Amino acid sequence: MIDVDRAGEVWTVTLNRPDKANALTEEMLRGLTDVMRDAQAARAVILTGAGKVFSAGADLEAARAGLATSPLWEELSASVVSLPGLSVAALNGTLAGGAMGMALACDIRISVPSARFFYPVMKLGFLPQPSDPPRMAALTGPARTKLILMGGQKIDAEEALRFGLIDRIVPPEDLLAHAQTLVADTVAAESELARQIKDMCHASLSLAPPAGHF
Repeated sequence: MIDVDRAGEVWTVTLNRPDKANALTEEMLRGLTDVMRDAQAARAVILTGAGKVFSAGADLEAARAGLATSPLWEELSASVVSLPGLSVAALNGTLAGGAMGMALACDIRISVPSARFFYPVMKLGFLPQPSDPPRMAALTGPARTKLILMGGQKIDAEEALRFGLIDRIVPPEDLLAHAQTLVADTVAAESELARQIKDMCHASLSLAPPAGHF
């Protein structure tokens, strides 16, 4: 259910459970985390999904059995954040629930026009994973983060782009090619140079005002 294409120094990781909207099971979360840890050797990672939905979040049956509050979500996000090269979430469709965490942990998010974005934790009676609200707030600002997490709003790709939740909207047929274009300079550069630039960008988050504030 997790496919990995290692094309040289670019790894493309695909959620491949389209018949279940790529809903995540415990096995898939563990597999994704293992892949991201192995991808420390890669220069770039592209994360995408099969079918028309990136991920519906946790598998409903698994969530009811305890997966919704599992520490595995945070382990996965941490493994994505720690990637030394550029990480791109190429969102082939809707991004929902706990799956938001791995996309927020990526360096760049691109999306097809039809995607929708929502994280209905309050409606389901759960807290979001601890790192998700601050990462979302760093992109969209606190009020818009509350709009999604507390207001339960489902936003479309155009609104997500205006919010800063995603960085570009790309036609479906161009999604992966565009992601590969985005990582090309990182792959061509010296690995240490790319890592240092990424570290500088992460450090800047503590210096900049929250998004949406002036």
